[in-house]
Amino acid sequence: MATKHPGFKAVQKQIARKEGVSMKAAGAILASASRNASASAKRKNPNLKKVK
Repeated sequence: MATKHPGFKAVQKQIARKEGVSMKAAGAILASASRNASASAKRKNPNLKKVK
C-alpha cells in the first residue's frame, strides 16, 4: 500500500534543504516534477493535476 503524500510545502522544504536552494527554486523543481508525474501517480494523488 502506498504511503500518504506528506504535502507540497513539506516536500518543497525537503528539496530546499537537500539541494541547498531557495524555497522558490525548490518550488519550481517540485512543480516541474509534479507536471511530469506518471498517469498512475496522478490517479493516486489527484492534487498533482492541479499544479500549474
